[in-house]
Amino acid sequence: MSPILFWLFSILMLGFGAMVVVHRNPVASALSLVVSFLGLAVLFISLDAYFIGVIQVLVYAGAVMVLFLFIIMLLDLKAEERRKWNPVSLAGGVFVTLSFAALLVRVLHRFTDGDKTFPPIPVKISELEDVHRVGMTLFTDYNLPFQVIGVLVLVATIGVVVLSKKELK
Repeated sequence: MSPILFWLFSILMLGFGAMVVVHRNPVASALSLVVSFLGLAVLFISLDAYFIGVIQVLVYAGAVMVLFLFIIMLLDLKAEERRKWNPVSLAGGVFVTLSFAALLVRVLHRFTDGDKTFPPIPVKISELEDVHRVGMTLFTDYNLPFQVIGVLVLVATIGVVVLSKKELK
């Protein structure tokens, strides 16, 4: 991947990640999170991690975010009201953000191994069946936890439906 595309998708992902926090509307925040997940999937694919990139799109941007949007719309959440700025909280937030940025710059300047390139990874024909092996491991060794998670998601969804049900008076 060219450096221009890398920086484009990185900035896109970080920008929409910030919009998740900044938006007052929960639906807009969830959709911003979807775009952030898609940018992350592109970065995984640029690293030749195709399986992780596809799983990122299918599981997180697809299934999990659809569930989040379903629950948000089912609960009928409204946009949060604007609050007045608290100068002490604002000053504390700016201080923490600047301290973190300074620490990050300091660590990145001292990390000299980041400029080195990785040697190419040798690919064997038997290693190309990663998806098959992951699927077989998931459904043989981890079948019970996989089913338990499915039941928990179902119970959580039913709980949201019951809690959001309006009482008739």
